[in-house]
Amino acid sequence: MQLTINSPMDMHLHLRDGDMLKTTAPLSSHYFAAAIIMPNLTPPITSLKQLVSYKKRILEAAKDELFEPLMTLFFKNDYDYAFLEKAKPSIGGIKLYPAGITTNSSAGVATIDSQSLKKTLTAMSDLDIPLLVHGETNGFVMDREREFVAIYEELAQNFPNLKIIMEHITTKDSVDILNRYDNLYATITLHHLLITLDDVAGGKLRPHLFCKPIAKTNKDKEALLNVALSAHPKVMFGSDSAPHPRSEKEACGCAAGVFTAPIALQVLAQLFEKHGNLNNLQSFVSDNAQLIYGYTPPPKKVFLEKKPFIVPKTYGDVVPMYAGQKIEWSIVDVN
Repeated sequence: MQLTINSPMDMHLHLRDGDMLKTTAPLSSHYFAAAIIMPNLTPPITSLKQLVSYKKRILEAAKDELFEPLMTLFFKNDYDYAFLEKAKPSIGGIKLYPAGITTNSSAGVATIDSQSLKKTLTAMSDLDIPLLVHGETNGFVMDREREFVAIYEELAQNFPNLKIIMEHITTKDSVDILNRYDNLYATITLHHLLITLDDVAGGKLRPHLFCKPIAKTNKDKEALLNVALSAHPKVMFGSDSAPHPRSEKEACGCAAGVFTAPIALQVLAQLFEKHGNLNNLQSFVSDNAQLIYGYTPPPKKVFLEKKPFIVPKTYGDVVPMYAGQKIEWSIVDVN
């Protein structure tokens, strides 16, 4: 069995920087036509100078691949209209992190509501710049995303023309509000379609499956599967592939993040075929995102075949999901 995917896109990707970037960029730029690049470096990307410099480093690391990094700024309360108007041609959106909620987010927003963020959100709404949100409170870890639903609703109601992307949703509650507001959309990761908290910590702790938002329950996973497999028009693939050196994952104080970028398309093909929805994969990994973002990616065809592939145990110093295991699909060509 063979499958061709046209211009796949990863709408939530961490590439990091420095030596790690040299490992990660080629693994995404070869298989994907474009990706939304997260800005939570140290220091975070908050200026056009930083953004342009980071994009240049990404393209250098990606070498000659046909790939467009869609850059994002790290949200600040005081971005004004003039700055954002200048920035708009260079960005795919602006990423909002609650302060301290995930990797390199200490400079994030402490208070998230329409009044506190009015200046920046009004300018974004007027300029049609998407808001990308890591939607978690600082509450109990299993409740954080559910608690954030009220914040999503408040923002959606008060800024009805603002395109709000609920990033890497993990709960049935987040799925349920998708259809309540015209301006709410979502990305879904590969790993949250496959695992629950039981897979992470039900037996021996599996650090390479530990991520934020943490994997939830079977009920939540089924809700995610239903909208992803049906290619619901308001959801799109965002890997949230988040590499960390092995020493930071297999350690006390394990870093949060699952590295899936180099196997994402193959495992998605396996998952969609298993559920009899292979025809919907194209929409989930490209077509929906094109419509949501109003963006046309570079032309690229990725050819997959149903034949076994052994996932490498490491890519550089990073351990991928399914390391050393056999998956059912392989990428046989890209052009």
